[in-house]
Amino acid sequence: MLDTILVAFRTTLVTLALTGVLYPLAVTGAAQLLFPRRANGSLVADERGQVVGSELIGQGFASPGYFHPRPSAAGDKGYDATASGGSNLGPTSQKLRDRAAADLEQLRADNPDAPGPAPVELITTSASGLDPHLSPAAAMWQVPRVAKERSVAPERVRALVEQQVEGRDLGVLGEPRVNVLQLNLALDRQFGRVATGG
Repeated sequence: MLDTILVAFRTTLVTLALTGVLYPLAVTGAAQLLFPRRANGSLVADERGQVVGSELIGQGFASPGYFHPRPSAAGDKGYDATASGGSNLGPTSQKLRDRAAADLEQLRADNPDAPGPAPVELITTSASGLDPHLSPAAAMWQVPRVAKERSVAPERVRALVEQQVEGRDLGVLGEPRVNVLQLNLALDRQFGRVATGG
């Protein structure tokens, strides 16, 4: 019996050392060596070199001079990276319908010159609540508001959005998209910061 316990104990220690220490260290080391930026969170810095976020995690922008991301249900106030997740409200939920209707009304009020109906992604939250991307169409829909707030010709803002469009991964996976944080940083670089902040 004692021999069996000792064999089990040694097996446990070896397994713990291999899978709990050596394997994680090897994977972390390889990631740091091969993909250091991604392994460290794909952090994004502004023109002063100050880290302002991650290109993988959406964040809120409230100022009319910036492009707004999808709404977020992550955390009490949204965009909380420690509380990633959806609202879990179903399509028959009155609370969800009320929130969507209020968001739509606010979008229309904030974007009176926007062409056509509001894109659905500016009304609905993503599954994580932290989606950092918008479709090019949703970004273009916001151009009149951003251009007006920054006193810039809409054509110049549209051109900037087009420059920021990321294509499909490997040419076939996913859809074209715009990273909202990167787009807003590009706005600041090209047209200067908005005095009210974002």
